[in-house]
Amino acid sequence: MKVAVLFSGGKDSTFAIWLASSFGWEVKALLTILPASDSSYMFHKPNVEWTPLQAEAMDLPLIMQRSSGDKLSELDDLKSLIQSIDVDGVVTGAIGSEYQKEKVDVICEELGLKSFSPLWHKEGEILLRELVDAGFKVIITSVSAEGLDESWLGRKIDSKCIDELLELSKKHGISIVGEGGEMETFVLNAPFFKKRIKVIKSEKKWDGVRGTLEIKDAKLTFL
Repeated sequence: MKVAVLFSGGKDSTFAIWLASSFGWEVKALLTILPASDSSYMFHKPNVEWTPLQAEAMDLPLIMQRSSGDKLSELDDLKSLIQSIDVDGVVTGAIGSEYQKEKVDVICEELGLKSFSPLWHKEGEILLRELVDAGFKVIITSVSAEGLDESWLGRKIDSKCIDELLELSKKHGISIVGEGGEMETFVLNAPFFKKRIKVIKSEKKWDGVRGTLEIKDAKLTFL
């Protein structure tokens, strides 16, 4: 099975790559949309411009396409991107977003491709603990929910972090995996990376309610 993976640089799409490979599928390429707008309905924006460095760390080809982020045109952009590669199916890191999964499923059906979401409806705590136990190194790069303040930006997801997210979920009802837009992430290392990513310079932007950690400089280093 030859597949392409929709890749944002975050924990879910990276975990989906790992799972696809563990199934014995051949990952032909990573597909990344760069939305111009933060309000994209489909795509992750914080630090997505650094996905080429992650692709190099994985030793996988990456195809990127810019999009306005407009609700309708970004679907056409995604369809065009998927059409650019010869594969049997498309893998996504969708966990609970019906909108995102449905749109990818429809596009794949139109193109005669299979659509796979190996994390679909996976319980959040189990997913995060599996990531940590497997050796994924993930930092939080965007927060936008009650209880998640500026101090969370740049924080590594580890067991203590997961415990605190669970407490915030009980108190405020947030999704601990960020499925409601509560947070975005960036993967620095994973079990299948050939090199790891070191952030050289970053900058926090906080408006009092939400914020992002913008990676300004990063490089690959040997494991």
